[in-house]
Amino acid sequence: MALTLDFSAVLERWPSFLDGALLTLELAGIATVVGGALGGVAAIGRRSRHAALRRLCEVYVEAIRNTPLLVQIFLVYFGLASLGFKFSAVTVAALALTINVGAYTTEIVRAGLDAIPRGQIEAAEGLALSRAQIYRHVVLLPAIERVYPALTSQFVLLMLASSVTSQISAEELTAVANYIQSDTYRAFETYIVVALVYVALSFLMRAGFWTLGLVLFPRRRRLGTPL
Repeated sequence: MALTLDFSAVLERWPSFLDGALLTLELAGIATVVGGALGGVAAIGRRSRHAALRRLCEVYVEAIRNTPLLVQIFLVYFGLASLGFKFSAVTVAALALTINVGAYTTEIVRAGLDAIPRGQIEAAEGLALSRAQIYRHVVLLPAIERVYPALTSQFVLLMLASSVTSQISAEELTAVANYIQSDTYRAFETYIVVALVYVALSFLMRAGFWTLGLVLFPRRRRLGTPL
């Protein structure tokens, strides 16, 4: 039996695809910014001298990294509802994605922090830099620069993983595709279009991170390797 593709009915719904893509980027943007900050703080906590703080950060990281994202979304969605907190599906999706990416960011940033040579810190202390100056300029920024490619890849993967939030009716790109294919009965064509949109979003995010790398890391800009 020959396969006949007809994209006309699907492409007529381009405003819906656009709305879904914008919400996907919005969820990814919120989770990237907030989750990145959370991961940075937790990475510092995992290297803290206080055992209780180290253990707390470790439990957070291991709990998230060893459970599926979909289960985490359901836990947040139904857990908040059972406690009497009513939030929209989009808010819950953003919160769950933030918690998830924060754990992975923690380990990536911690690896960067561990890679800073002790002698580099001692040299900064010999120059009479303050503790805050040392941590910011000698430890944290070089560590982020080292792991920046891994961080950007993780954030792009997060954007792709946001598709599972359709399970709680967050109307991002995959949820929109589900509605369109059920209306048009053109499932194959619909998901071809969605796959191409995801590819475009991935390239868009990578271009954005590449540009950000040029701004944040002058040395990489000189070398031409911001990612």
